[in-house]
Amino acid sequence: MRGSAVMDRHRHSHSRWPLLVAGSIVFAYFGVEVTGAIVGHSLVLLADAVHTISDVGALSLAAVAAWLASRPHTTKRSFGNLRAEVLAALANGALLLAMAAYICLEAIMRIASPEDVRGGIVSAVAAGGLLANAAAAVVLLRGSRQSLNTKAALYHVAGDALGSAGAVVSGLLVLAYGWRLADPLASIFIGCILVYGALRVVSDATHVLMEGTPAHIDVAALCKDIDEMALVVGVHDMHAWTITSGYDAMSAHVMVKNDCSRIDTERLLERVRQLVADRYGIAHVTIQIETRDEECEEAHVPEVVVHLENHTRLKARR
Repeated sequence: MRGSAVMDRHRHSHSRWPLLVAGSIVFAYFGVEVTGAIVGHSLVLLADAVHTISDVGALSLAAVAAWLASRPHTTKRSFGNLRAEVLAALANGALLLAMAAYICLEAIMRIASPEDVRGGIVSAVAAGGLLANAAAAVVLLRGSRQSLNTKAALYHVAGDALGSAGAVVSGLLVLAYGWRLADPLASIFIGCILVYGALRVVSDATHVLMEGTPAHIDVAALCKDIDEMALVVGVHDMHAWTITSGYDAMSAHVMVKNDCSRIDTERLLERVRQLVADRYGIAHVTIQIETRDEECEEAHVPEVVVHLENHTRLKARR
């Protein structure tokens, strides 16, 4: 268990560096975008600049959360601060939704009263922002596969990159055709990108906080795999959940034959843990062994497991 805790701290400590590097890249270009928005009278560039500074805040928050997650476990917090990353992801998603509402409101006002936008400045500045966000996204891409927190930060940066691309297009349209509505319409496009990313992040984070079953784990199949092992006559009270990104947990009650010896039970436990780790990638496993003569204290049994339990009872009678 101690070795696992050390590995968790190392993983979360390592995940801070991409966040810090990406945040530095994005922040370095923020001032340029604000200046360009003021000089070019562009809402889409201002929206992109606001999105950029929200990225910096999101990346900073994510880095702090990764640091908290790397702190040692204590007796009061047996899992440490591992879910700080999930809370940060939820906060980032809420921030994205707020920014989307602000940008869309301003865009609607601009549609009613378009301003004279300097398209050349908008396109040039937005192109630089696109390159900066692309570089930050590359830095975050690998870490996003293992961390929901980093994944949320990547959505921020990727959304900002798409927003910069929209600003480039709107600037070119204004420059070539004098179409001033391109600026607020591109701003609405950025708002839609923000909403899409925000809803995905909030959904994923909420699922973890509600201790939902990880998407890659089929609980019914897991119960069946354990049930089919030698000496096992039933499986019930199966629960699988995510503690934090890349760290899943599982608990279950496994019924065995009444005449099982202690050695048989210990060997069965080892086989179950090996199965769960190899086939389902679950790191934290808690198994309670019961015999058919023992009365389970748990009152709640998930419906999918009830059917499997009935199946195993029929198997035992045979």
